[in-house]
Amino acid sequence: MAVNFTKMQSAGNDFVLIETSNMSSGWSQFARTICRRSFGVGADGLLLLIPSEIADIGMLVFNADGYEAEACGNGLICLVKYAVDQGLSRTGVEDVKIETISGIREARIFTEAGKVTKIQVGMGKPEFDAYKIPVAVKPGKGKLVDIKLITDYPLSIEDRELRLSFISMGNPHAIHFQKKPLSSFPLSWLGPIIERNRLFPNRVNFELANIINRKRIDVRVWERGAGETLACGSGACAVAVVAQLLDYVDSPVDINLPGGILEVAWDRAGEVLLSGTAETVFSGEWPD
Repeated sequence: MAVNFTKMQSAGNDFVLIETSNMSSGWSQFARTICRRSFGVGADGLLLLIPSEIADIGMLVFNADGYEAEACGNGLICLVKYAVDQGLSRTGVEDVKIETISGIREARIFTEAGKVTKIQVGMGKPEFDAYKIPVAVKPGKGKLVDIKLITDYPLSIEDRELRLSFISMGNPHAIHFQKKPLSSFPLSWLGPIIERNRLFPNRVNFELANIINRKRIDVRVWERGAGETLACGSGACAVAVVAQLLDYVDSPVDINLPGGILEVAWDRAGEVLLSGTAETVFSGEWPD
C-alpha cells in the first residue's frame, strides 16, 4: 500500500511528514529509506503525525539514520504548520499542544491576513546535569557557571583542542564558541568524530558558534544521525541558552544558520521558546 507524504522545511531543515495511526516498529528502517538524498525523497528526518489522547496531536521523529530523536524544534514548527493548514488542530489557529516522547510541547500560531507568519514552540526547560544530558565528564575539568552549566571543557580531537559547553534540550548538545569565521572549521571532517566520541554515551549534536553581537549568533550544526544540516531548532536553543548564561547575549537572540534565522527567547527560569516559519515543499506518494 502506498504512503502519502508531505515534504516540509523550516530554515532549510527538511523533513518527510506522514500522518499515520500505524505504530509498528518499521518506521526506523523506513526513515533510512525515504530520507536518502539520492535514492529517496531526501530529508534530514522523518516526522510522524500521530493521534494523541492527551494533546491535540502527537509527534514522533526519526533522524535520517533511523535513530529516534527525543526532540526536534524545526520538526515541531513544520508539524504545527501542517496541522494548521490541514485543519487538524482542535484548538484552532492560536494554540496547539503536541505530545512528544519528551513531554507535551505547546505552540503558538501567529497569523496576518489569515496566513501563518510565525510559529513559536515551547522546547521545555534546559538540563545541565551531566548524567541527564548525558556526558561522561571527568572531575576537575571544565568550569561551572551559574552553579549548573559545565563549560570550557577540553576535548582533544586530532590536532585541535576544543572547549565545549554541555546542555540537553531533551537531546544532548555540545557547543564550541570560536571567534574565527565558522567557514574555517572543518565540520564535515570533525563533526562525525565528535558525535561518536566516547564522552557522549548517546552520541551528541555538535554546534559551532560565533557571537556577532548581543542580538545575533552565527551557528553551524552537526546533527546526530543526520550530519551537517542547514538548521537545527534544538541546537539553536542550546546555543542561545549557553550564550545567555555566559553573558554573551541578551534575550531574545537571533540564531543565524546556513538555512535561515531562528529566534530564541529564555527567561533563565522557564522553558525555552523557539520561533520560526515553515513551508510545504511538495507532496507525493511513496510506493510500497
